[in-house]
Amino acid sequence: MSSPGASALRTSTCPVARATAVVGDRWSLLIVREAYDGARRFNDFQRRLGMAKNILSGRLRALVADGVLETTPAADGGPYHEYRLTEAGLDLFPVLVALRQWGEAHAFAEGEPRSELVDDRAGRPVVPLRVVAADGRPVDATTTVVRKPRTAA
Repeated sequence: MSSPGASALRTSTCPVARATAVVGDRWSLLIVREAYDGARRFNDFQRRLGMAKNILSGRLRALVADGVLETTPAADGGPYHEYRLTEAGLDLFPVLVALRQWGEAHAFAEGEPRSELVDDRAGRPVVPLRVVAADGRPVDATTTVVRKPRTAA
């Protein structure tokens, strides 16, 4: 079920607005996180997230419709289907890393235990993401501007 402003978000000229129309609620991003962590079946997501089944069902349907997840026959040949990340879903990885790193910096008390994202080859933590200009210089909110498209007169 879409909110009243959802259609405006989906047609906005702002990429952030369009992205939030697809994955802008906490449940959708947590479903994607669980898919990265190996959840494939409805019951996997439900057990891991503790979501109400009707909410989970709606979010999974929407993520499939928006091309973030796809359904495939169960790997074990069972009667159920599985959810897999599409290319668009896999492309959300840096978004989840950025949210994780923001959470590490701003949502935990000093020394509070938390999960950690590590490079599986080296076993070491992933370094903080950096936003860089085309020439490699670091940029931030104070050194960038958004160019808005011109509207027809």
